[in-house]
Amino acid sequence: MGTWYSVKIRTSKEDKNLPQKISEYLEAFNRKMSVFDPESEISRINRAKAGEWIRLSPEMSAVMKDAARIWKLSGGAFDPTVGKLVGLWGFGAETLQKMPSATEISEALKETGFDKLEFDDDCTRIKKKKDNIYINLSAIAKGYGVDRLSELLKEEGYTDFVIEIGGEVIARGNRSPKENGWKIGVAKPAQTRENAFVVSLRDKAVATSGDYRNYYYKDGQKYSHTISPRSGYPVKHNLASVTVFGDSSMEADALATAAMVMGEKKALKFANDNNLAFILFVRRGDDSFETLLSEQAKKITGE
Repeated sequence: MGTWYSVKIRTSKEDKNLPQKISEYLEAFNRKMSVFDPESEISRINRAKAGEWIRLSPEMSAVMKDAARIWKLSGGAFDPTVGKLVGLWGFGAETLQKMPSATEISEALKETGFDKLEFDDDCTRIKKKKDNIYINLSAIAKGYGVDRLSELLKEEGYTDFVIEIGGEVIARGNRSPKENGWKIGVAKPAQTRENAFVVSLRDKAVATSGDYRNYYYKDGQKYSHTISPRSGYPVKHNLASVTVFGDSSMEADALATAAMVMGEKKALKFANDNNLAFILFVRRGDDSFETLLSEQAKKITGE
């Protein structure tokens, strides 16, 4: 998935094969979800012609179901069909050759929109309405990978662990008999990586998205990897990062991206309207940030 992962387990038993099991699972998962693998399941879907029904693996079906739900919930702010736009701006499988023109962006927008995908009733098959719809699952697949890895560890008999894949985290059980949950830091979006909050997380997930993790400068202008599915351009606002808490890492992952597309005012209202726990860091200067918390996030942080 183009990133790193970490698994920490509190246990008295020793299983020297567990690291290999984890690695093999993640490699298999990557072969389904990665646009960087031309033979992955998502790459095959992207190459398919309009009108062709394609059977989905159980994992892909689960991701697509949740993607459809969050696309609708967020009013389209989260939309995995921005893949072509992501590629135009140099954040996809190919490196940036030149800055995209307004015409190229306009044409890509015609092939963007989750409503241009069709699913059968049980979401086991997918059909594209246009040939060139290009799906990129980077804003939801890591979270789902965390959830599935959590299930794998539970099946192996582990109850106390924390998993992170590229900023998406799930914590189960307790770090020690004397502690309730695991201490998870919520970092400020600054070079110092200073924690703004440290919360105890137990049987919960957390995901962070920000404009400081994947970006580039061109002619003095900063371009973030978060692409608006409405305008076709990288988002431009003062929201530097958002951290989302929830029961599912997949949902938290997707909602964090949706919030980055919305910007701070809409994201905060969206969180409060839907009883979601969002921590928003709003840039007020080069290294100065205002912190906004939804009502649910205040309960988690004790603010």
